[in-house]
Amino acid sequence: MTITYDDFAKLDIKVAKIIATEKIPGKTKIIKGTIDLGGETRNLIIGGAQYFAPEELIGKTVIAITNLEPKTVGGVESNAMLLAADLNDKPYWLTVDESIPLGTKIK
Repeated sequence: MTITYDDFAKLDIKVAKIIATEKIPGKTKIIKGTIDLGGETRNLIIGGAQYFAPEELIGKTVIAITNLEPKTVGGVESNAMLLAADLNDKPYWLTVDESIPLGTKIK
C-alpha cells in the first residue's frame, strides 16, 4: 500500500524522552510509559515488555507519533505511539542523538 505525501504530512512525529515507566497489573507484554515532549508530558502504552525491564527504557530519546486518536489498553489511555523496528516481534526503539531538543518535529 502506498500513501501520498499529504497523508504522511498529517502525522505529528516528534522527538521525546521516556521519563517514567511502570508495570501494568496482569499484563506481561505491555507497560505504561510517560514521555516528555519538551514541556508537555503524555502517557502511552509501550509494547514488548517481555524483552526488557521497564526501567531500562527510562532516559531514552525516542521518536513518537503524537496525533493518533487516544486508545485505552490494559486500563491505560495511550496518547502517543513510539516508533520501533520490529525483529521477530521484539521492538528496537528508534532513537536520536540526545542533543536534539525534545518536541522537535520529524519531517
